[in-house]
Amino acid sequence: MFSRSPSSAPLDQRHRRSDIDFFLITGVLSGCYILLIVLLLGADLFFTSFHDFREALLKPEIQAAFWMTLKTCTVAAILSIWVATPLGYILSRFKFPGDWLIDTIVDIPIVLPPLVLGLSLLILFHLPINGWELEAWFRNDLGFPVTYRWPAVVLAQFAVSGAFAVRTMRVTFDQIDPRAEDVARTLGCTRSQAFLSVALPQASRGMTAAVTIAWARALGEFGPILVFAGATRFRTEVLSTTVFLELSIGNLEAAVAVSLLMVAMAMVILLLLRLIGGGLSSS
Repeated sequence: MFSRSPSSAPLDQRHRRSDIDFFLITGVLSGCYILLIVLLLGADLFFTSFHDFREALLKPEIQAAFWMTLKTCTVAAILSIWVATPLGYILSRFKFPGDWLIDTIVDIPIVLPPLVLGLSLLILFHLPINGWELEAWFRNDLGFPVTYRWPAVVLAQFAVSGAFAVRTMRVTFDQIDPRAEDVARTLGCTRSQAFLSVALPQASRGMTAAVTIAWARALGEFGPILVFAGATRFRTEVLSTTVFLELSIGNLEAAVAVSLLMVAMAMVILLLLRLIGGGLSSS
């Protein structure tokens, strides 16, 4: 039989005290941030009433903004995952001259002030180059105007949400062992076949996460939309700009109601896509 030495008991007590201090400090710091979020949501809930919420949702302009938000966020998320999957794969798997520059450029929409991004989009489409203008080409030659129309909303959302999706997909492919793709190539698969049949199925959870982040980020986008697409009722208005419009006319109750609606939409889409991601991982 082995007996614990007398000196080990004080050591265990010191370890327990250290563990208690660790969990106390981390718990307090984490709890403060969680409490802040809960208080913010609680303040909105206590400020508005069910009657105000119902009246706001029955307004035709807010209903139109709701459906516009669903459509544009979905299109922006789809575009984001289409771009993020190949770009994230390239940045994860290959090293080439200037890869650091590409990596930096992808991060620019994340750190750039939203109003600056919207202004840059506006300048891009209206910058005259030898008498040629991108917006005029879309409007006159293609019959598809962009600026201050719904495509501008999608483009403004995509410009930001796509960067977050790329980051997510790069991390996803970094966590996937490339040896399975190498084995598939030695067995006769081409690079594209190995990507589609080996890497892509393993990245399904990451793709779900990327779509989730892109959709949620598009939902909260405001600055680029306001500058590049405007906030015209029944044409380019989405829920984020609805909050601004309702505040600008002093209708604080409707602004808070729309804010709560956006919170509910974000929670629903996050929970739904996480359930889908869980189902994919278990199958």
